[in-house]
Amino acid sequence: MSTMKWNRGGHILGRNRVANGLLAGLGGCVLFSMAASGFAADALIRFSTAAPPSDFLAKSVDLFKSEVERANVGLKVESHPASSLFKQGTEVPAMQRGTLEMSSMTTFEVAQQIPAFGFVNRAFAFRDYAHLQAVFNGPIGEEYRRAVDEKMGIHILATAYLGTRQVALRQKRKVATPADLAGVKLRMPAGPEWLLLGQTLGVSPIPMGMPEVYLALKTGTIDGQENPLSIFSAAKLYEVSEQVVLTSHMVQPVFFNIASKFYDHLNDAQKKTLQAAAEVAVKANDSGRLADEKSITEALRGRGLEVSAIDLAPFHALADKVYAQADATAAWDKALAQRVKDTK
Repeated sequence: MSTMKWNRGGHILGRNRVANGLLAGLGGCVLFSMAASGFAADALIRFSTAAPPSDFLAKSVDLFKSEVERANVGLKVESHPASSLFKQGTEVPAMQRGTLEMSSMTTFEVAQQIPAFGFVNRAFAFRDYAHLQAVFNGPIGEEYRRAVDEKMGIHILATAYLGTRQVALRQKRKVATPADLAGVKLRMPAGPEWLLLGQTLGVSPIPMGMPEVYLALKTGTIDGQENPLSIFSAAKLYEVSEQVVLTSHMVQPVFFNIASKFYDHLNDAQKKTLQAAAEVAVKANDSGRLADEKSITEALRGRGLEVSAIDLAPFHALADKVYAQADATAAWDKALAQRVKDTK
């Protein structure tokens, strides 16, 4: 197996200095031979996502890979679902260090570095999928993407729909208000704004990576978790849950994004290919997930789960109270938050 790698300038890198010296000695003869044979080294893009392989997001990454490589512009894509390459939450720093090219970044990861955008992670920030799309595909989304590129060094290619998050419980219980969830150990992704979101549900939030959730539910380490139902189903969490409570507390976006330093090095044809492939992949993700959400509640009932539709007014009221008292909201761009709320 070859030990050669290529850096961004097209230079050959070896595993040791001896190999580099030998290659350098061959010089132009090697490069000429490669050019004459039509060989070209593709730039490698590793795409890391926490989504399980059977989820629409992971499938859309596979579609992205196919679209990019079909264009034959000198790019190769590797898909790494279920946090198999980088642990969930470590992808963004990896891209900023230059050790990862792409990920499915969330708005929570953005807010960790740009606190002014924290309002996007508020419970009930978006009314529905149409509202989400209007925001991120309009002027507000353009401002958001520009700031992320300039301040984080990450270029957002497209915004996908991760789904509407619902609470699922290991054991059935009557739930009508947040008070009915008091003391429930509910898994949440790690991060202060995730834990704040948990408070708006009335639960005791427990930070935990997605790959650990199934076993934690099975053993009773946690009492429940919250996720879009399509992800809940793809991860087979229905096998270790008895009830879904339709809290609809977050209509969640997720980004197809790439490290800016890597992206900026690409030529125009490669950039256009990535953009077009991301748009195709996002469209497939969104249409598949939306269709799935229409039928999944009945499918879950068919598996024996109780699916509870509830009055959300008490949850909206608690969310308003929690965020009004939280220190974290002081950094939010209140004017931009109002523009999001006013977007039709």
